[in-house]
Amino acid sequence: MLVVALWIALSSPGGALFRQTRIGKNCETFTILKFRSMVAGADQIGSFRTNAGDARITSVGKFIRKTSIDELPQLINVIKGEMSIVGPRPDTPKQEGDYTPEAWRERHRVRPGITGLAQATLRSAATPEERLNADLKYASEASVGLDLHIIALTLRQVLARRGTN
Repeated sequence: MLVVALWIALSSPGGALFRQTRIGKNCETFTILKFRSMVAGADQIGSFRTNAGDARITSVGKFIRKTSIDELPQLINVIKGEMSIVGPRPDTPKQEGDYTPEAWRERHRVRPGITGLAQATLRSAATPEERLNADLKYASEASVGLDLHIIALTLRQVLARRGTN
């Protein structure tokens, strides 16, 4: 992780880590940690969603996103109890408007994860509706068996480097 942090710091202006407020279990906020894959201040100059060819993504960022290395600092969030390895990806507060109040509460009934059902099956290619359906399915069916299945699917996606922006 130190090598990646140094690589990011030397390749573009700004710190190696990206911090952002996210929504966790029971709608409590926390600060997510990621390796910075975009230009400094990218969250102020564009959407919280990225698209293929997003000009805000740095050259190092393209690689760490394809390999999911950008997610490694979230292990600190897991150790702190703010996240799990598996669960719905944590939303930003702005995303609440994408949900009905019932769906928002249900989705945040479980701890968010580094990977989830939508990421394991579709990665960044998921539409907001597909992502919501996968997240709600996980929230209602969470189990150790489902977690192990999602981890296996995620490893396949990461190794194939499919569906990333």
